[in-house]
Amino acid sequence: QVQLVESGGGLVQAGGSLRLSCAASVRPFSNYAMGWFRQAPGKEREFVAAVSRSGGSTLYADSVKGRFTISRDNAKNTVYLQMNSLKPEDTAAYYCAADHLGLVRPYAREYDYWGQGTQVTVSS
Repeated sequence: QVQLVESGGGLVQAGGSLRLSCAASVRPFSNYAMGWFRQAPGKEREFVAAVSRSGGSTLYADSVKGRFTISRDNAKNTVYLQMNSLKPEDTAAYYCAADHLGLVRPYAREYDYWGQGTQVTVSS
């Protein structure tokens, strides 16, 4: 049973920071590219960031570039999303996802496994 479990969400003021974590039971974890997506109420799920198998290649949505950093620790089977300079428009449920083909892509349909999400709320 593949599981992705996100944590680290919460309520933060604009300009603040949060670090999301996603613990994965996919094996071997290092074979999977990992991504973060988010979905705000009434909106479609959108790409946030993705990281390659080794962590050496990353991809970001323009809206978070320079503020968010995706990373992974293959020894801990965990992917992270460091979010700085948060804005109210970053408010959403954040989901991590795994792609068994190991490709760094921004398309939700390409990812095989998904977590249940963690809520991030940024107050103004």
